[in-house]
Amino acid sequence: MEDNWKSIKEALTSTCQEVVLGLKKHHHKEWISIETLDRIKERKNKKTAINNSRTRAENVKAQVEYTEANKQMKMRIWKRLYRTELDKECWCRAYDFHKD
Repeated sequence: MEDNWKSIKEALTSTCQEVVLGLKKHHHKEWISIETLDRIKERKNKKTAINNSRTRAENVKAQVEYTEANKQMKMRIWKRLYRTELDKECWCRAYDFHKD
């Protein structure tokens, strides 16, 4: 009985992976840079460290590290958005200048 179940399970698993149902692939948004994704991953690891801390001292230390990583990640995103807005404004002004 166990051997039958294993063969059925293997057949279903291999069929699902051959078809579209394979493992879900994570595609990041193209406007998010690789550095920002690394900072997000670092922040997630710091949050895990907070949750896994056993003493209050470890928790406080991990919380400080998480707060700093969170600030750095948000600053990175805001700088990128600000630069994008500046680029749009420059292109619009250049277009208006050449239009006249």
